[in-house]
Amino acid sequence: QVQLVESGGGLVQAGGSLRLSCAASGSIFSINAMAWYRQVPGKQRELVAAIASDGMTNYADSVKGRFTISRGNAKNTVYLQMNSLKPEDTAVYYCNARYSSFSYNSWGQGTQVTVSS
Repeated sequence: QVQLVESGGGLVQAGGSLRLSCAASGSIFSINAMAWYRQVPGKQRELVAAIASDGMTNYADSVKGRFTISRGNAKNTVYLQMNSLKPEDTAVYYCNARYSSFSYNSWGQGTQVTVSS
């Protein structure tokens, strides 16, 4: 199993920046990809950015050019650098890991990001 713990959320003004961190533990060598999702009340959880074990990345159109996903040197940590934040980026952000040949999913507990106008 893989366990995930997020940190780094908070309140920021529009145009500001935040960096989210997600630390994985457990069967980290079985992780195939990690990602950040976000969810607002009443809406489905949506993919924000993902990074595969080979380093390939994928972004939602709404965050391209503003957000950057990256991994730490130990490969068990993933970051989401969020720049030029907008009020519509306000959401609970969740870290996700897919592992064991994409057979399983793990989720973090979520971290709140609030962008004020």
